[in-house]
Amino acid sequence: MTRLKIGYSCWGFLGAGIVDTPDGSRSYRRPLLDALQAAGHFVTLLQPNRDSLEAGLDLTDTYSFHKGLPALDVVMFEWRWPLPGRNTTACGSPGHHCDLHRQTELIEHYSLAGVPTIVWDLDRRLRADDPLRGLPNVRVCEFATRPTPGATTVLCPVPDEQLDAADAYELAQIGRPTSLVYVGNQYDRDEHFDRYFADAAGHVGHRVAGKWTRTRQWPHVNFTGRCAFTDVDPIHRGALATVMLLPDRYRTVGHITQRLFEAVLAGCVPLMPADVVDGHRFVPEELLVADGNDVVEKVEHLQRIAGSSTHVGLIDECLRYLHQMRLSRQAAVLHQVMTDLMSAPE
Repeated sequence: MTRLKIGYSCWGFLGAGIVDTPDGSRSYRRPLLDALQAAGHFVTLLQPNRDSLEAGLDLTDTYSFHKGLPALDVVMFEWRWPLPGRNTTACGSPGHHCDLHRQTELIEHYSLAGVPTIVWDLDRRLRADDPLRGLPNVRVCEFATRPTPGATTVLCPVPDEQLDAADAYELAQIGRPTSLVYVGNQYDRDEHFDRYFADAAGHVGHRVAGKWTRTRQWPHVNFTGRCAFTDVDPIHRGALATVMLLPDRYRTVGHITQRLFEAVLAGCVPLMPADVVDGHRFVPEELLVADGNDVVEKVEHLQRIAGSSTHVGLIDECLRYLHQMRLSRQAAVLHQVMTDLMSAPE
């Protein structure tokens, strides 16, 4: 492919960032940008440099940031949506985030002017009737195995180096004092949490790390609050298992997030709710769970086999399921989308 000038719009961090942010894309955003640059493309980040402004991390020797409207061949968006009281308020007002205003500016300047555009709808927030979907120069990409009509599946990318370095035997030998964990925020996960995690939490040692603000109905659950991004891996390394809790908008289309590979790369066995569409494509069949009782049975089994050759084999199998999500494979899909967009008749 011809070397391209790619504009990348994301409201998040390339480094560890700050504690007070969900930004799960940190697990793969920087490796993806590195892959694009390694392929010879020139990548410009189009949103504010939050690593510098909020986290005090200077990455400008490696990445280019631009506040204006530079000449671009392709523009990519990690899609942002209205969040009342945050990015829908007036610029400069208390608590205002300008991600949505900047995204709108970029869409008007590039996408509506015919510049090839990739909308990566990481949170499934782009409306089905959004006019962008109908533009010939725009392609929507989603994690979902069953994407919205017209969209392209780009699975959540697992950094190749991390996957290649993972050793099932070493992971199985790690002491894991916690039986069950969930790392992530509450957002629209109450139903899944209640069915698959909360009941099990009454029977096994557990921890929930993340922003959970409505917890009165689960007084027995150990909620430990938000954790730093750098704590995610250690938390998983200290636990035998986790449950892949998903909002309905993810569950019904096979939209699997970074929580899967974060857990597996740490040797934390992922239990997949049986109602997740195409969930069997991402974990061994023995790790599908029907309810909280099933979760307890799986965890107790893991307690019995911990450190054994059976445990090693199970972790190794989970690692093999991640190969379909390799960043190099997903970057190849994105490259093909760019090629198609660049070659499309005007």
